[in-house]
Amino acid sequence: MNNVNAQEMEKFAATVMKDSSVGKKNKKVKGEWYFDEGKPQFASTVEYAKGSVVLKTELPPFAGGWGTSPDPIQYCLHGIAACFAVTFAATATAEKIELKKLEVTAENWMDLSKQLGFSKRDIIEKVRITVHAEGPDTETIKRLVKLTEERCPGSECVTRSIPLEVKVE
Repeated sequence: MNNVNAQEMEKFAATVMKDSSVGKKNKKVKGEWYFDEGKPQFASTVEYAKGSVVLKTELPPFAGGWGTSPDPIQYCLHGIAACFAVTFAATATAEKIELKKLEVTAENWMDLSKQLGFSKRDIIEKVRITVHAEGPDTETIKRLVKLTEERCPGSECVTRSIPLEVKVE
């Protein structure tokens, strides 16, 4: 249902219910800066269950990039939108609610003066997620949005203060 492998999702939920330590996961992405002018500045290989993909990124052109690949904030917004969408679809599926359409848009507003060293103002002023979903009725969609806000790791990343540990090797 909803392009979600409900059987695997239910099996995992049952396992976590018996042993909560199974629900603890660690994700890791390692990348490298490239020094060839006119090309993407950073790339990482992201591995997943059935393969891997190389993600390339760089500064936006106004900030010193070449315009040959997405900037890191675009990947961040993609991650938030994708996380919200998969959490929404999984929540709907767990509740046996069939969706007919699901679109999620993530956008943000930034003040880059702090990044440039000109101010102390927060860089990210606001993040907005817009959900366009079609299903049984508006009230059910609103309830699913609320549940998704509560359960989505991407949503939590932008709403909760999470410790950041930076180490130098």
